[in-house]
Amino acid sequence: MSRRILLVNGPNLNLLGSREPDVYGTATLADVEDLTRAAAAEVGFDVRAIQSNHEGVLIDAIHAAREDCAAIVINPGGLTHTSVSLRDALTGVALPFAEVHISDVYAREEFRHHSYLHDVATVRVIGEGVEGYASAVRQLAALIP
Repeated sequence: MSRRILLVNGPNLNLLGSREPDVYGTATLADVEDLTRAAAAEVGFDVRAIQSNHEGVLIDAIHAAREDCAAIVINPGGLTHTSVSLRDALTGVALPFAEVHISDVYAREEFRHHSYLHDVATVRVIGEGVEGYASAVRQLAALIP
């Protein structure tokens, strides 16, 4: 089995560090990727990272993960609340995955309370800031033999 985790960041997460720092903090996407790689290395995994503002690109990356990844960590951004296709891709590849949200989506607008991934995610990390990515990696790694 591969010792790789696919890190998926959805729409607008390329703006981390400058987009609503009062909600998302000042860490950049590069910081998130570095933090995730460091946490993965601590538990014997490497990371392949992708960010896209295009749903199909994310779905293609998830499909490709079947070939060489043991798990997926995903922050789907706004697609959390809208994308059945993303849910179908994640369930279709049958890899354990962690749904991560930097902010506490339940303390925000009502529409953010619904997640199409909620009931199929192996791990959910909500509102822990960017440190939530490291937490997700550790929790997933503990489940993988």
